[in-house]
Amino acid sequence: MNQNALIRPDWTPATIALMVLGFVVFWPLGLAMLAYILFGEKLKAFKRDANASVDTVFSTFKGGFGKTGFTRGTFRTGNVAFDDWREAELARLDEERRRLDDMREDFDAYVRELRRAKDQDDFDRFMRERNNPSNGPVTGYTGN
Repeated sequence: MNQNALIRPDWTPATIALMVLGFVVFWPLGLAMLAYILFGEKLKAFKRDANASVDTVFSTFKGGFGKTGFTRGTFRTGNVAFDDWREAELARLDEERRRLDDMREDFDAYVRELRRAKDQDDFDRFMRERNNPSNGPVTGYTGN
């Protein structure tokens, strides 16, 4: 996900302002914005799962309905060579799409791991500074 986007499912000043404005104008809008902030990341997975389910249901139509039947959402042209080439190209594109989806998922996992490692590093540094009083108190920590 593009983390530079102004409106993303995260607690940013823009999303908070939109949520407050939504509650002021019409409370369901504010509620919808709150839901987007909290569950926005899960919407992609939900959409992908829903699309996969629909694709599975409609995969029976890929076989065709006779000589000039329905194939992959389009009617056959009657030119066997062209129809065969088109089917091969569509299969190749489907495979390329699956490969790109796998690459995107791998990259997302890589970015998650980078964030986790950075968070762990920040936490470890905080704990070292907190437990080592010779360096002075951590900013904002009163010791109470």
